[in-house]
Amino acid sequence: MTFDAIVLSHYQAVPLLEARRAGQSTARLSLNLNRSSCDVVLDADGVRLPDGRRIAWRIIERVAASESGCYRVGEDAEKIQTYSEATGRTYSLYPTPLAPTMLVSGLPMHRIKDTDPYHDTLAKIRAASPRGRVLDTCTGLGYTAIEAARSADEVITVELDPAAQEIARFNPWSQALFDDPKIIRIIGDSYDEVRRFDDGYFSRVIHDPPAFALAGDLYSAAFYAELFRVLRPGGRLFHYIGDLNSASGGRIARGVVERLKQAGFHRVKPAPAAFGVVAHK
Repeated sequence: MTFDAIVLSHYQAVPLLEARRAGQSTARLSLNLNRSSCDVVLDADGVRLPDGRRIAWRIIERVAASESGCYRVGEDAEKIQTYSEATGRTYSLYPTPLAPTMLVSGLPMHRIKDTDPYHDTLAKIRAASPRGRVLDTCTGLGYTAIEAARSADEVITVELDPAAQEIARFNPWSQALFDDPKIIRIIGDSYDEVRRFDDGYFSRVIHDPPAFALAGDLYSAAFYAELFRVLRPGGRLFHYIGDLNSASGGRIARGVVERLKQAGFHRVKPAPAAFGVVAHK
């Protein structure tokens, strides 16, 4: 998919309707969920883009009416969502004022309260300090892999479900996941895939698993032992957990810290700004 494609959410559509009601003949519009913007012309039939393409008002109205969806726009508006036969989960792209997140069976894969997925990702990257060869255990929309590749030599990122990659391909914010030669994508279960790597293969591991209820094996002592094995001496692990100050986050964190230490990690310290912990080998 090239990003001549148009992807809109209510964050882009609602201001267009407000501009029409105000009698404006032009407006500023992002065609790619706030990655960039351009000037467009408003007339009785709809919105005229700089390249001559048009978006009818009925399409703008449909997108504006949905606060939970992102839409591929052409002759009609198609919600970006899919169902995975492999996992039985529903995936969809969920808009925020900046970068979208992905909903997996209704659960957002990024923090969206008091932040946005882009800045949530940057907090994780600061905690992980990626360099050398990096393992990203759960690709999702690829934001972590994309940002890690800015400072790392290579990023190997693993995604369990091809359906998640399907959603990422339609997300303007995810395109470097497919275009950056420093990013190697693997479809598979991180629990199994990590066993394929040699001892000390990675300088950094960024472990950002789904909620414990969805992927309990990725919080297990056996998996942590494998992460310890593939991390080089002096390497660093960042493990996303959730709000360490919440009752559930604190409870999960205590178990995570205990099992990481059992696996051999030391200097296991909270990284509250990133909602996780950092551990060293």
